[in-house]
Amino acid sequence: MKKIVVNLLLVMFLTSLSAYGKGNEVLELTSPNGNLKVNIAVTDEIAWSLELNENLIAGPSSIALEVEGYGIFGENPVLRNSFPGSRNDVIETSFYKKSKVKNEYNELNLIFKGGYGLIFRVYDDGAAYRFVTSIKKEINIISEKTEFIFPDAKEVYVPYVREPVGRYQVSFESTYDVLGLDEIDADSLIITPLLVKNNDGSSLVVSEADLEDYPGMFLSLNDGATGFEAEYARYPLEEEQGGHNNLQSYVTKRAEFIAKTNGNRAYPWRMIAVGENDAELLGNDLVYKLASPSRIEDASWIKPGKVAWDWWNDWNIYDVDFEAGINTETYKYYIDFAAEKGIEYVILDEGWSESTNLLNVIPEIDLQEIIDHGKTKGVDIVLWAGWLPLNQKMDEVFEKYSGMGVKGYKIDFMNRDDQKMVNFFYKTAAKAAEYKQFVLFHGAYKPTGLHRTYPNVLTYEGVFGLEQVKWTEYDNFPEYDVTVPFIRMLAGPMDYTPGAMENANKWNWRAINSDPMSQGTRVHQLAMYVVFDSPFSMLCDNPSNYLREPESVDFIASVPTVFDETVPLAGEIGDYVAVARRKGDTWYVGAMTDWNGREIELDFSFLGNGEFKATVFADGINADRAARDYSKGEMTVNGGKKLKIQMKSGGGWAAIIEPVR
Repeated sequence: MKKIVVNLLLVMFLTSLSAYGKGNEVLELTSPNGNLKVNIAVTDEIAWSLELNENLIAGPSSIALEVEGYGIFGENPVLRNSFPGSRNDVIETSFYKKSKVKNEYNELNLIFKGGYGLIFRVYDDGAAYRFVTSIKKEINIISEKTEFIFPDAKEVYVPYVREPVGRYQVSFESTYDVLGLDEIDADSLIITPLLVKNNDGSSLVVSEADLEDYPGMFLSLNDGATGFEAEYARYPLEEEQGGHNNLQSYVTKRAEFIAKTNGNRAYPWRMIAVGENDAELLGNDLVYKLASPSRIEDASWIKPGKVAWDWWNDWNIYDVDFEAGINTETYKYYIDFAAEKGIEYVILDEGWSESTNLLNVIPEIDLQEIIDHGKTKGVDIVLWAGWLPLNQKMDEVFEKYSGMGVKGYKIDFMNRDDQKMVNFFYKTAAKAAEYKQFVLFHGAYKPTGLHRTYPNVLTYEGVFGLEQVKWTEYDNFPEYDVTVPFIRMLAGPMDYTPGAMENANKWNWRAINSDPMSQGTRVHQLAMYVVFDSPFSMLCDNPSNYLREPESVDFIASVPTVFDETVPLAGEIGDYVAVARRKGDTWYVGAMTDWNGREIELDFSFLGNGEFKATVFADGINADRAARDYSKGEMTVNGGKKLKIQMKSGGGWAAIIEPVR
């Protein structure tokens, strides 16, 4: 990944010390288009606020950083200098929803007495700040005061922490409660990202970026129920092995500080992404822009794509002459299917090795035979790994399996974001890159830009994905499916694991672990491959089911996993979503609705000039009775066309649009 600098304007000036310290100061910073403005008040504390079109939408919010032995940075601050600057360039991405990202912002770098500073940035699509310190030794961070005050909040989409081990060990897989600020449980911990809808129709997403060597950010309601304050997991001192198949590590004792770190550093960005309407959030790049640039000089060996997955469908293949299960013959069958349909990878999920020793392959698996069979078919192999066994023998595992031809790993069950765990993510990404292997993180906290810094990190879980239908009582997946693109997906790619061929309506759905079905229609599932971002995308169902549904699987296989352009078409959070994505000269359109059937209008002006042929998948006339019912057809479209599409309850709409040659 590299930057092509189109225009870089660094206007730097030094404000003398005498200009400060004589009273309260308010500094202003405006976005390039003038719509957003940050106000920074330096009094006996430091507080910031954010305006949209001259209306206050966030703050004033106090900020501070307490460092052991140095006091509280931000308490009775003395501002020494101020350095404004601007930047306008283009980030060329490696594996993203856009091949180029416009990177234009205005910045203010504040230097305070005592060896610390703050950097504020304002983009057209959001604002962020971060602390910096210049202490030339290791330090302990006792706490960081981070507030997000919302004076015009109408409702909040709250992802409560659910079923934690202790307070901070969580799966980061939460649905959303839509609540007023005064309705939020004051004692509950909340994961990020979190979305606030304002009375003026704007939407704000709170998250963080460039999280490195530091704990992740949770939120809780503040005392006045006017917003949120951040909470961070304290540093782990003692841990014990346990949990799922004994491959997790539970923190049993924590320090009185949140991080032990280099004192000469910049800290994670605290950010608010802004959309004047919900649909704008679908194209937001704030996390990616704030992340550190790639540390992999040549990423050409990384190959995104799709993967045939075994675990969700419980290896329940049929119409074969061997016993299905975690064995060599079953995986060769998955490989044959993948090769026939143009799927790049097959994954061996949990069970291929001993749970606590990844170097010991079970007798039923001849891994080299599976890998070699894949090579003859043009299909590569990915292995599942519990994080703790991997961490215990990382070099040995990566060296052995990279030598055998394994291309990557699905790493699972971290379920933490304290500083030690965040460092594990970076360590794993860097080490995998040494062996030219990629990773996807399950049981993971939300993305904070690691996929830009290490582009061999292709995707993350941290989502209430389709695996949940195997056991949950939750019956509102279609609504969740049209909520999560505006919130969790704004942070980065998400491995929702779509692709179910057994589909059900709300009234006839039930959870069956070994033979699962999705909620909503077939086309709802197909549209996910366009709407959801994931450079490494699963096909969750089993090959035997897919081979009976050639039109559906051919559509899935034809949709790329990375794109050159993404255009939000329409969306109301929790109701419906529609997105167009371009790869080369072909466009892909996906739309989904909640349990309410609806008609929406799609504007095809994104096509520009020329005539195009659209291959369309739509809900069938009886999809509200038999959710698998769909229709496939063709039509001619152009940039001047507006089309009203119908979606059934829990339904969808999807199209591949190619120029007429």
